Amino acid sequence: MRGRVTGELFRTVVANTSARALAIAGLTFATILVARTGGPSAVGEYALLRMLPGLVGVLCVLGLPGALAYFLAAPRRDLPRLWPTLIAIGFGGALFGTVVWLIASPVIAHLFFPDEPALLIAAAGVTVPTQLLLTLGKTALQGLEDRRGGDVVIAAEELAFLPCYLLPLLTGFHGVTAIVIGLGLADLVVAVEAWRRVSRLLGWRRYGLSGDGLGWFGRPDRELGKQIASYGLRGQVGGLITLLNLRLDFAILGAMAGPAVLGSYAVASKYAELLRLPGTALTWVFYPRLAKLGQSEAAATARRMIRPTLIGILLAAIPVALLTSPVMRLLYGAAFGPAVAPARVLLAGMLLAGASGVASAYLYGRGTPGLNSIVLGIGLVITVVLDVLLIPAHGAMGAAIASTAAYLSTDALLIGLLLRLSAPSNARHGRPAVPITEVTS
Repeated sequence: MRGRVTGELFRTVVANTSARALAIAGLTFATILVARTGGPSAVGEYALLRMLPGLVGVLCVLGLPGALAYFLAAPRRDLPRLWPTLIAIGFGGALFGTVVWLIASPVIAHLFFPDEPALLIAAAGVTVPTQLLLTLGKTALQGLEDRRGGDVVIAAEELAFLPCYLLPLLTGFHGVTAIVIGLGLADLVVAVEAWRRVSRLLGWRRYGLSGDGLGWFGRPDRELGKQIASYGLRGQVGGLITLLNLRLDFAILGAMAGPAVLGSYAVASKYAELLRLPGTALTWVFYPRLAKLGQSEAAATARRMIRPTLIGILLAAIPVALLTSPVMRLLYGAAFGPAVAPARVLLAGMLLAGASGVASAYLYGRGTPGLNSIVLGIGLVITVVLDVLLIPAHGAMGAAIASTAAYLSTDALLIGLLLRLSAPSNARHGRPAVPITEVTS
């Protein structure tokens, strides 16, 4: 039985990793097109517009993306008035995030897009709700354990941008305008498919036709909303810190060195993140599963995955590092030659990512996302301090060194925490995955 479970888990992780690899391929082709039409500066603007609106949106929904998978896992998914509460949080956060972006757009334009009109950057606020709609649909599929649907959405999220970006280019729009239109259209197209799958999984009653409190529409439950926000905010701290650890160097480098340097660094960063795909997939697949297991079984399952993930990432890193220079120059051209050295430094920072992905899934699954957030916060401090110290003198290479130090430190701490909490004595006496009544504790 263990062999069958392990084989099924392996296939699931491979499928999810493949979906993320397809997403990276789509992002790569889109970045190549942006680079060929606008150069490194356009790539830098594309990276910022892909990151900043989504960051604003996630901050304004009380951690809902991180809480969805937990609250949609059986049996919590059938709580009365769950969906009206989720929709109220999501809609309110999307509206608030859009207003925040509009108010902050002059400052955002001055810091990150000095050559673009503030009105155009304000218009990019339309991607705050579209990215949220897509993110929530994706995490809803995760909670409902539609792994195939989740994989489709993960791949389509980046693949859809290329045709949606070509459309405004062919109709006469260029630069940031074409990027904003492409991002918004791609988000909407994929979000519609994600929510279609969610609707099919939940049944027609979820369109509001059910009168037993299980439909999509109705009066939100304030106490349930507090529980969702409590879990979500604790988890969001970790998710936000993870995002900042991955992308804060983009913002700092863009503000200090400009879009052109950022463009080369963005290419290097996305290339190095190929090694993070298996770890992210393990978190995605493991988290809902571990949440359903008893503490001892969850601990034993997580511990068994540490060694193979460490070895697997190490073996994968060798060919990826050797191919860095030819891939960069072939795909992006000679203008992106400076991206080669930072990419190799960043690859070193990904060596522990597989095992740390298992550790994050274990912490979320046992109902303690705050521990994950604390560890990630340490990495964020390292990122900020080293970015400020190294970027002014060393540019993209300084950002790469800072991020690598933060990645390795954070991943090592997460793995150590997993080993300590999952030790047989702790696992026997540890609490099980947190039920709904304990979420606010």
